[in-house]
Amino acid sequence: MTEELKKKLTEIQYHVTQENGTEPPFRNEFDSHFEDGIYVDIISGKPLFSSKDKYDAGCGWPSFTKPIESVEVVEKTDRTHGMKRVEVRSKTADSHLGHVFPDGPGEGGLRYCINSAALRFVAVDQLETEGYREYLKLF
Repeated sequence: MTEELKKKLTEIQYHVTQENGTEPPFRNEFDSHFEDGIYVDIISGKPLFSSKDKYDAGCGWPSFTKPIESVEVVEKTDRTHGMKRVEVRSKTADSHLGHVFPDGPGEGGLRYCINSAALRFVAVDQLETEGYREYLKLF
């Protein structure tokens, strides 16, 4: 599976999702991307976040207030780099996505800080043709 993923993913996508890496802030695909649609796991294709829950947190990475379906986003304690944080991973592919912090807006107060390299964007006008018809109701 590792060799297959290395062929399928770019170097940064592999580093982020499989080696728990982090892409550079402000120099990634979706930080300032605000088109309507959903963000899916780059590996499994499972829906993770909606553009309706995306906002500019000023941190340099795409930020969301909540996942589309919380069952697909798994939280784990991360004690790397001398810090205690909450890592978020995709359930199906077990990919590293980013971290969740308690400093977000809205009623939940959460900020899902996610690496663009872990995501693929599906525009609202492509949802049906790409098999995500049920998510049209979000828009």
